Amino acid sequence: MASNGNGEFTFANGNGTAAVANGNGTARNGLAKIQTQKKGNGMCHDDSTPPVKAQTIDELHSLQKKKSAPTTPIKGTQGGAFAITLSEVERQKQQLQSISASLASLTRETGPKVVRGDPAKQSETPKVSSHVSHHHHFTPTISVSDSALKFTHVLYNLSPAELYEQAIKYEKGSFITSTGALATLSGAKTGRSPRDKRVVKDDTTEDELWWGRGSPNIEMDEHTFMVNRERAVDYLNSLDKVFVNDQFLNWDPENRIKVRIVSARAYHSLFMHNMCIRPTPEELENFGTPDFTIYNAGQFPCNRYTHYMTSSTSIDLNLARREMVILGTMYAGEMKKGLFSVMHYLMPKRQILSLHSGCNMGKDGDVALFFGLSGTGKTTLSTDHNRYLIGDDEHCWTENGVSNIEGGCYAKCIDLSGEKEPDIWNAIKFGAVLENIVFDEHTREVDYSDKSVTENTRAAYPIEYIPNAKIPCVGPHPKNVILLACDAFGVLPPVSKLNLAQTMYHFISGYTALVAGTEDGIKEPTATFSACFGAAFIMLHPTKYAAMLADKMLKHGATGWLVNTGWSGGSYGSGKRIKLPYTRRIIDAIHDGSLLNAKYKKTEVFGLEIPTEVEGVPSEILDPVNTWSDKDAHNETLLKLAGLFKRNFETFTNYKIGKDNKLTEEILAAGPNF
Repeated sequence: MASNGNGEFTFANGNGTAAVANGNGTARNGLAKIQTQKKGNGMCHDDSTPPVKAQTIDELHSLQKKKSAPTTPIKGTQGGAFAITLSEVERQKQQLQSISASLASLTRETGPKVVRGDPAKQSETPKVSSHVSHHHHFTPTISVSDSALKFTHVLYNLSPAELYEQAIKYEKGSFITSTGALATLSGAKTGRSPRDKRVVKDDTTEDELWWGRGSPNIEMDEHTFMVNRERAVDYLNSLDKVFVNDQFLNWDPENRIKVRIVSARAYHSLFMHNMCIRPTPEELENFGTPDFTIYNAGQFPCNRYTHYMTSSTSIDLNLARREMVILGTMYAGEMKKGLFSVMHYLMPKRQILSLHSGCNMGKDGDVALFFGLSGTGKTTLSTDHNRYLIGDDEHCWTENGVSNIEGGCYAKCIDLSGEKEPDIWNAIKFGAVLENIVFDEHTREVDYSDKSVTENTRAAYPIEYIPNAKIPCVGPHPKNVILLACDAFGVLPPVSKLNLAQTMYHFISGYTALVAGTEDGIKEPTATFSACFGAAFIMLHPTKYAAMLADKMLKHGATGWLVNTGWSGGSYGSGKRIKLPYTRRIIDAIHDGSLLNAKYKKTEVFGLEIPTEVEGVPSEILDPVNTWSDKDAHNETLLKLAGLFKRNFETFTNYKIGKDNKLTEEILAAGPNF
């Protein structure tokens, strides 16, 4: 239909001829007139908008997504849009060259051809690849294979939303739960494989690292590492796409480490997006070459005929090359703890103490460190609504204060409830990763009590998901160092004030007690010792970390405390666990400084200073012997635990600190005496 200019409108009739409506209500051919509403400007009312400019559906889809633009001025360029466009292309080339170099193998020293983008979006690929293909079209050094004829597509620093799409579309076992978290499976391995972790022993690490009895460091040689690295890189290069994360460790800007994670699963990329510190767009533009690189080829096994291999799983660290290789396990925690091991090596070389601890800060700036093994209450006690959370697991103590190493939290989920752990419960939302949990098929509500897949169910989420998180995650020097032990023997006091030597002794010991399963009637607790409360991750001898801790505590006036969150009035089975409200009152008294002013007395055997009174805590439980009806049984159990401490510490007695060895003697004297 069209206007003829005089207020009449033409329209096509059924036989292809035009009919014109006049102002009389009938058309010239006798048909009924089409009624129109004329506006004052002579045009009829029209709600339509101009059609889209796209010529194809693909082009229409491309209009839906706006390309992220640089947010910082580009160094060394002249003004004008043309110069910026060229520089953006150059930046992409440099970025891809860096990733290509990371993926270089022994036979392809210059790296594979890499291109940004999802291979599934074929229409977008030529646009990106044309910028970089001539930079990466290399001939392999030794022989030509199919991998030299293809592009490896790089999915670089994707957002959580993009990673959700990749996981749900391409990774079996990935689902969105009722709260918006991404549920996924880690495969056959649902926990770390410490016996399959190897460290390259070379001329440098042979002298620097802790080797031998009690050490978590199992040696391998450089050649074997390169064999496994080649296997991992070849596997990653054979894929159509890999995920690349460029991120940071350590919130202290002066001592942060640039890390690159190359992986084959969206789940792994999202996990590390949460656990490492996320760069701003400005920081990412000038990221450059990473300080450390992880090659996660966990879907692919190692070759069990390779020297040093004892299974199809191998987690390998090469500190000289600043690289880590993962084969044969898709458990994401290997990446987190592997990087923590690296920080345990790199930071002490800068005179920075790396710590496996929780950390929080009061409103007046008083900082407390919490050390403790699984089940001691470290997460529960360090998460305090009246204090700011600096971090839940990994920290550095520098000349400036404390800083969190990570950008997220990795919480256990078994039996999680909103009543007991409201902060963790509420943090499991869009962006969080849920590992190996079980959910209702229809409602997608998670059953946190279900252990069908594993008891080690986990949630990984950014630290800013915790309401009282302190961002940036840094704080002043700690005032209190709290060592937590769940003593199932029931002979350690609820709280003890430690001198420096005692703090070092109990820090090196890393004691807690595990309660045996009751299904076979065994109720005897088992003592567990983990040096520095994290033996699986330390690289140097425990006494080196302990000496650094004592030095910093002495320099900054921090006080050491041993807090027992375990049993009182008898061992497990006869006594009762110390009530959580009592422990919280003790921790509050440590925070506010009132416990420093209490009256103290010394215990037998362990020689611990215990307060005679703590506000809100029954005085009789402060000395364990008071709560035991059978005093002889108490003394017998006390001597038994002391013997276990002494036996465990034999591993460290031959290690000398300093030329005169006085420090070693002081630490030994601070242990149980009987």
